[in-house]
Amino acid sequence: MTTPDLPLASSGGCGDGCACGADSDENYDETYLECGLDPALAQLLTDAGLDPVEVEDIANVAIQEDLAHGVDVTTVATIPEDAVATADFTAREAGVVAGLRIAEAVVSVVCTAEFEVERHVEDGDRVEAGDKLLSVTTRTRDLLTAERSALNILCRLSGIATATRAWADVLDGTKAKVRDTRKTTPGLRSLEKFAVRCGGGVNHRMSLSDAALVKDNHVVAAGGVAQAFRAVRERFPDVPIEVEVDTLHQLREVVDAGADLILLDNFPPGECEEAVALVAGRATLEASGRLTLDNAKAYADTGVDYLAVGALTHSSPVLDIGLDLRAAE
Repeated sequence: MTTPDLPLASSGGCGDGCACGADSDENYDETYLECGLDPALAQLLTDAGLDPVEVEDIANVAIQEDLAHGVDVTTVATIPEDAVATADFTAREAGVVAGLRIAEAVVSVVCTAEFEVERHVEDGDRVEAGDKLLSVTTRTRDLLTAERSALNILCRLSGIATATRAWADVLDGTKAKVRDTRKTTPGLRSLEKFAVRCGGGVNHRMSLSDAALVKDNHVVAAGGVAQAFRAVRERFPDVPIEVEVDTLHQLREVVDAGADLILLDNFPPGECEEAVALVAGRATLEASGRLTLDNAKAYADTGVDYLAVGALTHSSPVLDIGLDLRAAE
């Protein structure tokens, strides 16, 4: 449909409603000084534990990768410049959705005019095939140019949320939580870990600097697992430390050394149960390796606190979501 005078509510990029403006009211939050997203959208991202500036940067990188600093030749050739349309992000299969506000951000950085958004579901909601997730009304050219980049991110994050929810459902009724790792897509870690949260999972450390994880190579280099733990504790006394152990003997060493978070690497359920009894509440235990949805409940029933599942972010299939342009009335 070609209704260029349609009144639209939300603004994309810098403009009268942008938080970049220096003449904002007294409630202005300096968090958004460098953000060109609509302030309301930026606030929603912040409320979700995301950095709106980072999200905007990722959106710009995705769009520029798709345009390669040129134009969308197909869309420019086939769509009148003043055409306006409504498009629906629609689930093609059942799952858990994540990344809707990020998809909005992608559309926002493309839009050369204001756009209107109708939100049908929220991140973390279960959806069925055919459900409308998000509807956007703006210039048709902008919708089609943003389509693939927005869907790439939305489908990826929703796939992670869907896979995580399957693990969370299996663990329901136990004290164990499924936890992610740093096996994430370069540049998308914060978004993928957000998707894990949407699916009911728990985040492990976000980076190498916010917590320590003493692994086998550190143990070899330091001359022993207890020595490695003590070296980190001495150098960084305020940093959380997790220690990976391969045997019950190593477990005893690190518990006696004062470790309060221990990764049980490739322990079968029986050994995990022994580890829980040995530790007797003195440390938090995380099982890693050999974990599948089929055996997750068996591991959880041993009494461990976390199940570490790198596959949440490195191997989850995307959730099939499409963008459907509404036919002109």
